[in-house]
Amino acid sequence: MAKLLSLCIFFFSLSAFADKPNVVLIFADDQGYGDLSCFGSETIKTPYIDQMAKEGRKFTSFMVASPVCTPSRAALLTGSYPKRVGLHKGVLFPQSTTGLNPAEYTIGDHFKSLGYATACYGKWHLGHHPETLPISNGFDEYYGIPYSNDMNHPDNKNKPKGGPGGMDLLWNDPESTLTKWQTPLMEGAKIVEIPVDQRTVTRRYTDKAISFIERNKEKSFFIYLPHSMPHIPLYVPDEIRDPDPKNAYINVIEHMDDQVGRITKKLKELGLDKNTIVIYTTDNGPWLPFKHHGGSAGELRDGKGSTFEGGQRVPCVMWAPGLIPAGTETNELMTTIDLLPSLAALSSSTLPGKNKIDGIDQSALITGKAERSARNEFIYYSRSGDLEGLRQGKWKLLVKGPKKSKKSKKSNKEAKVTIYLFDLEADVAEQNNLADQNPELVAKLKTRMQELDAEITANARPVWVKK
Repeated sequence: MAKLLSLCIFFFSLSAFADKPNVVLIFADDQGYGDLSCFGSETIKTPYIDQMAKEGRKFTSFMVASPVCTPSRAALLTGSYPKRVGLHKGVLFPQSTTGLNPAEYTIGDHFKSLGYATACYGKWHLGHHPETLPISNGFDEYYGIPYSNDMNHPDNKNKPKGGPGGMDLLWNDPESTLTKWQTPLMEGAKIVEIPVDQRTVTRRYTDKAISFIERNKEKSFFIYLPHSMPHIPLYVPDEIRDPDPKNAYINVIEHMDDQVGRITKKLKELGLDKNTIVIYTTDNGPWLPFKHHGGSAGELRDGKGSTFEGGQRVPCVMWAPGLIPAGTETNELMTTIDLLPSLAALSSSTLPGKNKIDGIDQSALITGKAERSARNEFIYYSRSGDLEGLRQGKWKLLVKGPKKSKKSKKSNKEAKVTIYLFDLEADVAEQNNLADQNPELVAKLKTRMQELDAEITANARPVWVKK
């Protein structure tokens, strides 16, 4: 009886939730599946994101559409696989002449069409040319780094030593953010600070977001907050910096968690918590070669750049008191490409159908009205955009060729292909390859994977190219 009563109270509050809720979408950079304490970390303390999970919903089978930055972000914003929008072939650089086509219909465009105030504060990485920046793609305001924080304006040259040893040197010298880098900070379409002081930029993004919330508290707003961290190089404000470089990554994540707490506290202070959806997730898995400057994929296999789960299964927490049931979690399949249609549904709107997308409305899964995902399939593309796998239900097929090397002269026809088949329900760590025992299933999944990719390839839209 008590359980029935609590469910009735929850669904009554759900019906009272606003038709046009505010949305704050926080997107970390290179944070691993195991890098939140609510996702099992024993070394990183994230009390504010943990509180979001206690008051909201954890998604433990949440996927990004690429294991690297640019394609992953393109998918999030357009609700499409990166190949459909022409941004699947790796990351963009300061010297790149392509970017997100302004003809695409983004999540920013959609909320703006509903009369929302829209803003992007943080790392964009979908092109630094005016036509490809946030202000040309549905956002009223933009303040942030146009590409990764280890990239130099204007040609990406003269960068400091890399690797974990190089990152130790930078961490030990906080002023290196101003002496070793030429990473720009932009406002609108103009560079306003070069080099950006990366020690304070995480906090400054949050300052901007809080100011935007205060300025728009009387109307609906959408904030896209893609943090530059914990992508290397790592920096935090001097007054909270742990001098031990072995603790650099921990220090950065805990600082980011503090900034999340500032946002949720402000929403509660203004009485907006019952009318706002906050989502916390990340663009791909951890950059493992950087060791203590990279994160952890927890129990998952591999990390950034890989189509094993550690590269593309990421932590996700959604919080919206009165809309999302508190203290719940789901292991049902959901992806970043589902966010656009799902948030459209949660804002009582429909997408215009201007462009075909791959996202599916998962609003019922988000709100707990449905126990099962509306999605049964998910395609895996490699970091360079090559078709590499398919998940269908609990089964995951990967067809992997050898790692490409500029030095290798072996033709692709001679190179060995490795086929993997995993039962993700029984083996999320992908340790037990079942391909040899299930040749018919492998053949079936391979055919389906190729069919889905063929449709995307045939209907892919052009990327923006500088003339």
